[in-house]
This record gives sequence, structure tokens and C-alpha cells, in this order.
Amino acid sequence: MLTFGIADPVGAIGIQADLAAVAAMGCHGLSVLTALSFGDTTGTEDLQAIDPEWVSDQARALLEDMPVAAFKVGYVGNIETISVIAEIVSDYPEIPLVLAPFATTLPEQDVDEELLLALRELLVPQTTLLQVSADELERLAETWRDASDEEMLDIDAMQLIEFGCEFVFVTGMPGDAHDVSNALFSSDGLVRKDSWPRQAGPFIGAGNTLSATIAAMLANGLDVPEAVLEAEEFTNAALSNAQRLGMGKLVPDRYFWARDPEAGNGNGSAEP
Repeated sequence: MLTFGIADPVGAIGIQADLAAVAAMGCHGLSVLTALSFGDTTGTEDLQAIDPEWVSDQARALLEDMPVAAFKVGYVGNIETISVIAEIVSDYPEIPLVLAPFATTLPEQDVDEELLLALRELLVPQTTLLQVSADELERLAETWRDASDEEMLDIDAMQLIEFGCEFVFVTGMPGDAHDVSNALFSSDGLVRKDSWPRQAGPFIGAGNTLSATIAAMLANGLDVPEAVLEAEEFTNAALSNAQRLGMGKLVPDRYFWARDPEAGNGNGSAEP
């Protein structure tokens, strides 16, 4: 599996988190850096975008050398990088693509309407599964409609499918504050809706774990609804065993299954 994303020194989000989740699913992960960052377990303090030509060169070198079973696109940062990635993945239309371009833990980003429009026009039509939170979906929807006080989530998800995305996976659906609910949409409408008890956090890297695991499951040959369920179950287990590696948020343990159960580290401290 090949993932595009930000380098996170903590390993909670971005490339490092993707590679950990992918490895836990039995896949070999390839990575293309779109940005460098620095920060700690409280969040990312700043980042520096990689030249789009370097993004292209990294990806082309890997793709000319090795077969890839799935793509995941995370942080993109600017329109030029979106254009480069869109051109690359267009050469491999048979390879499933998971698009999860938003991250709440990154510093305030200049995600203007032009960047959102580029995402919608260049990457969404090539996407197998778009993962967005309910808030992110509403923000993206404002590239084709006016802001509304009405409940538009289902309509917005279906509009993205009209734009060419095969599945839209919405996390953090409105509902009971004690639960976390996610919904998967396709051209047939709502495919599945899953709810889980909300776990005590705060966490950093939950969404990253979810999207990377979905991509790995697609690389393993699962269909999208099954891949989503497997990824939700894995992510919940990783959160149940999250580690307090620093003084900030808890980091999901993507290798919980390899730990000694007698040792136990759920929401406990651990040395990196």
C-alpha cells in the first residue's frame, strides 16, 4: 500500500501512523511525504510543505519499482500537490484510493475554498472511499451550495457520490453524546451505520488509524463495507489500549495484539 501524507515525529498521525496501522494488517507500507512537521503529543506545532515535484518524484520512483494494491491520500496542503497526486493516481484507475485529507490536530490551516474545490474536482472523482467528519463534510459542501441551518449530511454525501466518489464514510455523526456513530454511503444510499461507546480520551491519531486500516483492508482484498467494519473494530481496540507516551493526548496502540496481556497498558504510560 502507498500512502501520501505528513511526517509526524511522534508517530501519532500522518505517514508514521499509517505505516504502523498498515503493518498491523499484514501489509507492507510505502510512503510519499507531502510535508514535514514538528510537535508533540499535544499536537503539531508547525509544518513545511514538500515541493510538489518531490512529491511526484517520490511516488513515481516507487510505482515504477513495485506493484501497489491500494492508495491512501492524507494531508495535501496546497493545490499544486493535489494536482500532482491526482495525475499520479489517474494512471492507476484499478487501484482503490482512500482519501482522508483533513486532520484536526494540525495547526490552523489555510484550507480555502479554492483548495477544497481542487480536492472535489481532481481527487474526489478518483476516490474509492472519502473519509470525512460531519463538520468536514459540511465545509466541503459549501463549495457547491450555500451554508444551511438544515440537516444536509445525507444529501451532501450523495452529492459527492454524484461527483464520482464511490463511497463516502462520515465519522462523528450527530447523535447521542455517549456514542460515536459513523455512516457509510454509496450510490444506493446508506450502506451501514455503526455506533460505538465513546471512549475516554483525548486521543491523537484515531482518524488516521481508521483511514489507514481501511486502505490496508482494501489492499488485502476486502470489499468496502467489510473493510470499514474491520477498520472500526481495530481502531476501537487500538483506542482501548491507547498509550500515554507524553504529557499530551493518548496515542492509539496499533500493536495491542502483540503485547503481553498480563502487562496491560490500556490508557497507561509506556516508554517509546
